[in-house]
Amino acid sequence: MITTGKVISLLFLSVGIFALIQVILPVLSFKVLELKLLKSDQILVSPLNRSEVLGVSIKNDVDFPYFYSVVERLTPVPYHQFDLSVPSLNLNKITVYVDSNELALGLAHLSGSALPGEKGNVFISGHSAIPLAAKEVKAYFNKLPEVRKDDAIFVTVGGTQYSYKVIDIKVVNPKDTSVIIPPDSQGRYISLMTCVPPGLNTKRLVVIGKLI
Repeated sequence: MITTGKVISLLFLSVGIFALIQVILPVLSFKVLELKLLKSDQILVSPLNRSEVLGVSIKNDVDFPYFYSVVERLTPVPYHQFDLSVPSLNLNKITVYVDSNELALGLAHLSGSALPGEKGNVFISGHSAIPLAAKEVKAYFNKLPEVRKDDAIFVTVGGTQYSYKVIDIKVVNPKDTSVIIPPDSQGRYISLMTCVPPGLNTKRLVVIGKLI
């Protein structure tokens, strides 16, 4: 005979197992990605800053290090936000806030980095989280580890759409500001950065796309 106490115990056990799976699966998924990147030489794990980026510092919010930019533009940006789409992740026209250090709003475009379509690097940061908490904390990049080379990234500003193709994927130290620098001085790039493994902040995943 199953008693009420046993039912409650089984219920708590089931909830505990479900919660544990929500944490473990994203970590295991990231580890698989990390191994694949190591084998293909696409990964770059950097324990220290490889260069200084003028106007960008590292700030800490409850042991969460993040990029903070004080760069001011000579010419004001004529818009305050643009839309980002990554079809392979089912992200469709997610708002990116221009020249923002506020990750709590959603996706933040690093102040002073290139604007869509410009030469340089359009640098965008966003939170990741375990699936259960993703919507609550606006963790639009929680599935970013699923991106692969040649995937498409679209940016829409007003009536203009810019198309980028993923060319590289890196895993770096949280304080490695060198990822802000574009791969070369002439190209037009976009970088999407988030914490990995999802729900933790031990490293950063950076997905780099080039305008096509």
